[in-house]
Amino acid sequence: MPHKFNADRRAKIPKQKRRVTNCGEYDESLRQRGDLTVWISNDALAVWSAPPRTTPGGQPVFSDLAIEMCLTLRMVFKQPLRQTQGLMRSIAKLMGVDITVPHFTTMSRRGNGLSLPPKTASKSAKPVQLVVDSTGLKIFGEGEWLEEKHKTKGKRRSWRKLHLGLDLVSGQIVCSDLTTDDIGDPTALPSLLDQIDGPVEIFIADGAYDGEPTVKALTDRFGALIEVTIPPPKNAILSPDAAQNPSIRDRHIAEIEAHGRMAWQKSSGYNQRSRIETQMGRWKAVVGHKLKARSFENQKTEAKIGVRNLNRMTALGRTKFEPTA
Repeated sequence: MPHKFNADRRAKIPKQKRRVTNCGEYDESLRQRGDLTVWISNDALAVWSAPPRTTPGGQPVFSDLAIEMCLTLRMVFKQPLRQTQGLMRSIAKLMGVDITVPHFTTMSRRGNGLSLPPKTASKSAKPVQLVVDSTGLKIFGEGEWLEEKHKTKGKRRSWRKLHLGLDLVSGQIVCSDLTTDDIGDPTALPSLLDQIDGPVEIFIADGAYDGEPTVKALTDRFGALIEVTIPPPKNAILSPDAAQNPSIRDRHIAEIEAHGRMAWQKSSGYNQRSRIETQMGRWKAVVGHKLKARSFENQKTEAKIGVRNLNRMTALGRTKFEPTA
């Protein structure tokens, strides 16, 4: 956000130049993201069918792994459910495996509350440096073009709110949640923190998370030593006991008043929040800006699979920079 405080002279500020130090490795990782090599291991074929049910009810035909694989291919190739069923049939035919492909109605029904396997633990032994943010995703309904064409204000366009938590150390999305548009960022924060197994040493977020509930939730869960970086508003004031026992927010307010907001952003590391903005841009470019599923539970499953897809791409390789000027 530095441009907000330099809008009048932004054209005169030279852009920082950086050089990529692992061009070959990163180029190869980008090529691997488009690799169409498909294989199905014998272990996957063994669990393609659902295990016998021990509770009353109908016996499912396909396992959760089979449904997850179909829905993952659907998101990667951005196809409707019927075309996804045809894609899976062609893959099974080309590979010569004798499996039954789920019907598109089965994919839709089983996607409601699909139980995904737990994510693999991070290989990094360092504590998590968490930066969180949220963005809006469109769902089905009338769009702007239709309303503009008929010159009528249609029903209120529905959208969902995607909350993501990025680890600055590993570059992986370590927590995510999909909520309705009326859920605020601080309200969704506890569910994000529940998904983190290890310690968190740094927490960075924008001004929407400013407030005592956010700091209390972080300190209660990760201890008082966690470094919380949330920009206070321009009209923020010190707490009554700031002189004797200053809080984290009081220290930020004092530093901004003494050195300015730009200097505070650099010294506090708040500029690292741009990485979650980049991750949101990756989501819109790779996964898409709109959810395909109709029901809310299916949309939550779609968001979880999208997170797994982005993490798989990140695991293939990331760029390494060094400043040149």
